[in-house]
Amino acid sequence: MVAQSVRLPDELAERLERVAKAGKRSKSSFIVEALELYLSDREDLEIALARIRDPKAKWLGHGEVKRALGLD
Repeated sequence: MVAQSVRLPDELAERLERVAKAGKRSKSSFIVEALELYLSDREDLEIALARIRDPKAKWLGHGEVKRALGLD
């Protein structure tokens, strides 16, 4: 495991301290959990953006999507 230091704004550090105490967990565990969630979302966003930018991408209209899903 790698140790990483980070500078937090005072307000964020205070919030982290309160949540860690209330949850009876370490601040590090909350930081790791938050970072995992953020990075997962960010990776999904990067995939979506790459697909949008793909000039060979095929796009379906609203009606086509509804028909494909049997919603019409």
